[in-house]
Amino acid sequence: MFMLDERRTVLDHVDAEPALTGWSADEIRGLRMADVVVAPARWEEHLGHGGPVTFCAVLRCRDGSEAEVAVEAVRLPAGSEARLLLFAGAIAGSHVEDAGLAHALLAQDRVGVVMYDADLVITRTNLEPVRPERNRPRAESIGRGVRLQDFLVAEDAAAIEDQLRRVLASGEALSGLELPARRLGDAAAERVVSVSAFRVADPHGRVMGVTAVLAEVGEPAPTRQRLALLHSAAGRLGQSLDVTRNAQELTAILVPELADLAAVDLTDEVLSGDDLRVFFVGMQARRVAVSPSISDWPVNAHRLGDVVRGGKGEAAAFHEGNTILVADVAAWRAGRVPRDSPWDRGQTYDEDLLRLMFPGEAASAVYVPLFARGNLLGVLDAWRNPGRPPFSAGDVSLIEEIASRGSLSLDNARRYVRERRTTEVLQRSLLPPPVVRMAAVRTSGAYAPARTAAGTGGCWYDVVRLSGVRTAFVVGKVAGHGIHAAGAMGRLRSAVQTLADLDPPPEEMLSHLDDMVLHIGEDENEDGHEPEPPALGSLSNASCLYATYDPITGQCQVATAGGLSAAVVRAGSATVDEIRLHPGPPLGDGTQPFETAELLLQPGDVLALSSSQLNVEHIRDGVHSAAAHGDLSVTGLTDNVLARLRDEPRHEDQALLLAHVERIPPARTAFWQLSADPALVARARELVNDQLVEWDLEDMAFSTELIVSELITNAIRYAHGPVGVRLVNDHRLVCEVSDPSQSQPHLRRARLSDEGGRGLFLIAQFCHRWGSRYTPNGKTIWTEQLVDAG
Repeated sequence: MFMLDERRTVLDHVDAEPALTGWSADEIRGLRMADVVVAPARWEEHLGHGGPVTFCAVLRCRDGSEAEVAVEAVRLPAGSEARLLLFAGAIAGSHVEDAGLAHALLAQDRVGVVMYDADLVITRTNLEPVRPERNRPRAESIGRGVRLQDFLVAEDAAAIEDQLRRVLASGEALSGLELPARRLGDAAAERVVSVSAFRVADPHGRVMGVTAVLAEVGEPAPTRQRLALLHSAAGRLGQSLDVTRNAQELTAILVPELADLAAVDLTDEVLSGDDLRVFFVGMQARRVAVSPSISDWPVNAHRLGDVVRGGKGEAAAFHEGNTILVADVAAWRAGRVPRDSPWDRGQTYDEDLLRLMFPGEAASAVYVPLFARGNLLGVLDAWRNPGRPPFSAGDVSLIEEIASRGSLSLDNARRYVRERRTTEVLQRSLLPPPVVRMAAVRTSGAYAPARTAAGTGGCWYDVVRLSGVRTAFVVGKVAGHGIHAAGAMGRLRSAVQTLADLDPPPEEMLSHLDDMVLHIGEDENEDGHEPEPPALGSLSNASCLYATYDPITGQCQVATAGGLSAAVVRAGSATVDEIRLHPGPPLGDGTQPFETAELLLQPGDVLALSSSQLNVEHIRDGVHSAAAHGDLSVTGLTDNVLARLRDEPRHEDQALLLAHVERIPPARTAFWQLSADPALVARARELVNDQLVEWDLEDMAFSTELIVSELITNAIRYAHGPVGVRLVNDHRLVCEVSDPSQSQPHLRRARLSDEGGRGLFLIAQFCHRWGSRYTPNGKTIWTEQLVDAG
């Protein structure tokens, strides 16, 4: 307890806690209070209010240390020597923690802390004033008369104090309001702080002031808006490999943040995926994307799909990669073209060019060339309407940066279009025509790419002409997508066509393919080549379904490697039956044999083969839809089934082959079984000649008799068993001679001294094609002659 007179001299002192100050009553009596306190000015500030007052202060102890105390001052009645009675107690417990917190806040310099009284005069802060009072230490200057204007530009300080007055008046805290806070002496440097403030009251509820926390924001608001827009552009551009969608996204980024109207004009090469050309005067571009800030695009501007052409000035500017800025469109329209403008002042502009440059009520415009990898893709156009500041240099820089990002996404999309088109052209060149007509067979094939960015894959189909008017139907699938998968598919299809000339049964065909794929993989590993990843395309784990059809007997044999499927659409009833197959392992496995399924096809049946698990419901729905439209042809069925496939999302491509089968009438075939007697060769010639006369093919009698005579003679001489002879007349005259021998004939050129060996050579000269195939009971040698060839 301290008793003071009017001049703040200590009249008496009672220390209940000697350890608090260390002063005895005799030592402190007669001293001025300014000698035993820290910051006397702050004491006087509190004691000068009159009446009881409570505040925190710091006492200077006898040993020179300081003690923070809570002070309660009571003014004594006039007339006595003692005028003030001070009760000072050490701050303990939560008060010590509060004092420590206040000290820590004021000691750091990362966040500004400012404590105000009720008049918004600063009482304590960790800010360093720019204009401290002369000859006074900093602690003394933070008191009456020190305001925020001593730290910040007056305009910014006034804006912050306005917000603090609202906090004082309402008691509602302020949180995270961003305001400019430029420092005195450096007003040109943009600076933004986040202001948070709350009102302070004493334990009795009386308002003591307000405390504000000022946290400097890393970048000014315009800079942060710029970075935010660039970040948004980086996230939105390039998400698609569609050229038009990327162009539309580019315009949407600009409107309305940077422009009121925006458009993208691209050259035709970008849209088609072709190689880019050098930009020249009059080169046309096509408007592919527009974004207005209002609902409608201006009527007097080029619309989507319009062809636009640049003039001489802009062609030169764009060729050099320069952006064209028209800050004042009105001045330009009035003929006041700036000296640095790429447009010629004396040039007369037609209405079409005016519409291109300044649509609607545009007040300022920017034209940015879209370059990628040194090539000009097109132009990004942006306009602002009246009532908005014209484009500044900072705006142009930001638009150019966004355009640069957009150019890369557009060029990536262009390259994707080119690569996808190349892959599609390669794949379709490796596939047979969609519709193929053969003996008693009419096929319709279709390929459906995946509805993903991966696009074209390795699915394929084929129709192969076999000997004896038979036909092979093939569908397959190679893992992966792109040009690698198309190349792998082409290798597999070529292998199938080569092996088909040997005419093996389906299970043997797949065994040969399995062995081929296995050897290719082994050769690649021995050469040190790593196998292609499935995403690129590899023959490993390829799938294949191989089916043969004999139009004379109606027999169909099917074998599959992998999970491919087949179904039959029965003629007349239009019912769909799934064929029960015995699928073997994918090609390249080499562990298990393949098994053939046999079925009998009736005239008018449609065999459906798919490179994936065939959805019988799709086939059935396609049949019903085709029947409803009165088109049950094989092409009608294919179109209707594909329509169902397009309605569903496809993550993989798919090949579909439909084959409408018929029978060759018995009247157009003939078969004779002869014993192994050389005397029957003449009888065979007679039978063949009579049959050709019946078919009105007398002009082919000589060549056919020679072929039959030679083949039967060889069969009798070397096979020593019954000989079968068959003729088939179906646009081609097919002659087949079968015997029980497994030996194959070989064509060779006979020497002049040889007495034989010329039979097959003569046969090859007279027929269009010839060959041999193994059968379960021996072999068959066959020949084909073109009926209209004579």
